[in-house]
Amino acid sequence: MSESNTQQTAAGLAPVQAVQADSEGARPLVELAHVEKHYGRLHVLKDINLQVCQGEVLVVVGPSGSGKSTMCRTINRLESIDSGVIRIDGELLPEEGKDLARLRAEVGMVFQSFNLFANKTILENVTLAPIKVRHMARKDAEDYAMDLLARVGVQSQASKMPSQLSGGQQQRVAIARALAMKPKIMLFDEPTSALDPEMVNEVLDVMIELAQEGMTMICVTHEMGFARKAADRIVFMADGRILEEGKPDEFFDHPQSERAQEFLSKILTH
Repeated sequence: MSESNTQQTAAGLAPVQAVQADSEGARPLVELAHVEKHYGRLHVLKDINLQVCQGEVLVVVGPSGSGKSTMCRTINRLESIDSGVIRIDGELLPEEGKDLARLRAEVGMVFQSFNLFANKTILENVTLAPIKVRHMARKDAEDYAMDLLARVGVQSQASKMPSQLSGGQQQRVAIARALAMKPKIMLFDEPTSALDPEMVNEVLDVMIELAQEGMTMICVTHEMGFARKAADRIVFMADGRILEEGKPDEFFDHPQSERAQEFLSKILTH
């Protein structure tokens, strides 16, 4: 995977490298170009330029309020943008309607909270979208769902209700539910932030396994150990901008921007 020429950034910031398609000329699976987002007077995304190629694991880190989650949520238009372009597998991100629903079926998302349907069993949570959206036969959907639940280690919980599971188990079910749509891309927005510390690793282990299997992933997280282990590339955001990109060892061992150095000095020494 080659890198383009260094892009110009704000004064005093480290240059941002835009990762281009690989040497065979394959287009990026996700592309954000000059994306801007405001909440009233608050400018939360500032000229975001980013490309993610198929099979790449991109981990987005940075301080709270830096725009990480907002950027992640724009990729399946859970958040609209004010200007710029977002493409998924070469197609412009639709604004609404059936085209947007079709795209969301291709982009799985796992949230901070588990968002499981409280009145449905674990198996029903995982089969609902494949049956309703993909029009899978119920038996096929249930067989596939059980395979996915086994993959994330909760197959024995299939007949239970979400309230009967631990937080870590519920989040693993949420991952299985997203995978049930056979997405091209998985988005993770702080998937461990609502978990007790002892439950974090069981979710991160599933994510690492997905990464090793070649799933294209964009992960917003504060879990620096996961970022170093699983990421192909780290993106550091602060104040609504991408300030720095690089391979995990480069970023953690030799951060270029003062803001990244400050962030790492605080987060890695406590």
